[in-house]
Amino acid sequence: MKPPIQEQVEKIIDEGKGRRRSVIVRMATPEDETTRISKITSEAIQKRNMAVSARDVLPLPLENMKVPPSGERTRYNKQKLRSGMSLAAQVAAAESPDVEKSFLIDANISNFKPLFETDVGQSSLDQMKAESPESASLWLSNSVVLDLSKDELDRLPEAVEGIQAIYPNRRHGIPPYVESSRIPEEISDNKACSWGVERTGALAAWGAYNVRGKGVKVAILDTGVDPQHPDLAGKVADWAEFDRLGRIVTNSNAHDSGEHGTHCAGVVAGGNNSGQWIGVAPEADLLVAKVLDGDNGGTDAQIQAGIQWATQKGADVISMSLGGAWFQTEVRDDYMNTFMTCAQLGIPVVVSIGNEGNQTTGMPGNDFFAFSVGATDYRDRVAGFSGGRTHFIRESTLLPPEALPLIYKKPDVSAPGVLVVSSTPNGKYKAFNGTSMAAPHVAGAIALLLSTTAIRQNVPQNQRAFLIQDLLVGAVEEMGESGQDHRYGFGRVNILRALGYARELGYM
Repeated sequence: MKPPIQEQVEKIIDEGKGRRRSVIVRMATPEDETTRISKITSEAIQKRNMAVSARDVLPLPLENMKVPPSGERTRYNKQKLRSGMSLAAQVAAAESPDVEKSFLIDANISNFKPLFETDVGQSSLDQMKAESPESASLWLSNSVVLDLSKDELDRLPEAVEGIQAIYPNRRHGIPPYVESSRIPEEISDNKACSWGVERTGALAAWGAYNVRGKGVKVAILDTGVDPQHPDLAGKVADWAEFDRLGRIVTNSNAHDSGEHGTHCAGVVAGGNNSGQWIGVAPEADLLVAKVLDGDNGGTDAQIQAGIQWATQKGADVISMSLGGAWFQTEVRDDYMNTFMTCAQLGIPVVVSIGNEGNQTTGMPGNDFFAFSVGATDYRDRVAGFSGGRTHFIRESTLLPPEALPLIYKKPDVSAPGVLVVSSTPNGKYKAFNGTSMAAPHVAGAIALLLSTTAIRQNVPQNQRAFLIQDLLVGAVEEMGESGQDHRYGFGRVNILRALGYARELGYM
């Protein structure tokens, strides 16, 4: 019987085209904090699957989450934390220490040494460095991107010790989205703001709490952005473009290779130049990474490099309206390490669930640790194109064997994604349909949550992303089946209610 990694390699060689293969090689690490957190959260999410009300998922009050003055939790304290369905409480009960970004970089890069010391790995890296000043080292997921001949790839598992997995560097398209020219009266009657800004409770939250996302950095990974659009002028705090091997493109200036990225950026932070507010958090700063081409999409390496760049630039939340259609029940753990490390760093990753309809999802939105979003319309009906289903992970190099098979549902929540008017390049505005429009509504809601509360100051880094999810999930407008279903997730996001619970629970 062949080792699993050799089967992976043979499949990549057989299914690819041409004489070379672009792959992502993930190196093995000793059992560390990532493995421990993945075990804790996998158990918590399975428990959350049994919730019949979103309110069951709300976090505990801040005072119950803090470590006692003695520095140790009693058995009673830990039992209280573990008894609920809050993801943050499960992590708090484990008393896991925060992880430093610099430590992650140094530790993971040191794991690449066996790969760098081989002829196969070094020749590929030398070639990539010659073509670009920066190599494609994905320390965030303990991975390296290599461009190899079929023969080099075939020899790689035996030539290098410590390889945990080898994945094809697949290309993902922009999820299909549609422009609408006919705007129903129920939408055009919203004169002050787009219907999504009103329906998510953002407009009311601005008035109730006098905040609009100031001081929060939202990373948009997409086709780029038009920074000169009147609704986005001065809001793009940083920019980067990545090539198909995940290398940064030097001397690149902010631009949009299509329309998609500018539209998503407008949903997050657009102003009211048109006379109508279009962004959920109009005072948030944008970190924009171009990881997709307007016509050809982008690769896993581009996307993962963009996520890594966002964490280095201080992103508070990452928004990704991208991915490839996934029609199988079983999913792989290609992005799990990346999303799990983001969670350790306190950064939630919001991903659209896909536009192929019920019983389908998009990857990486269907990843276990992605905060995935489905789409609703202006009457709070789930959009027919919105994806969702029950998935399972049978085999994983990251999850402990006792956690497998891991069964879970997607999406987590839903948000406005039908006839959403937002910015497009050259000062224009268009109404688009897609879960691509729903995800930035949630990212904007997170920006409002962080700018209103003291979560960044009072909640330990490794609990922060989970606490944010607990608050947003627990405060949704419950729709569909009791608890989480394949269409609405737990329900449609309501940021005004989430802020109310945050205040009641002591997070302001």
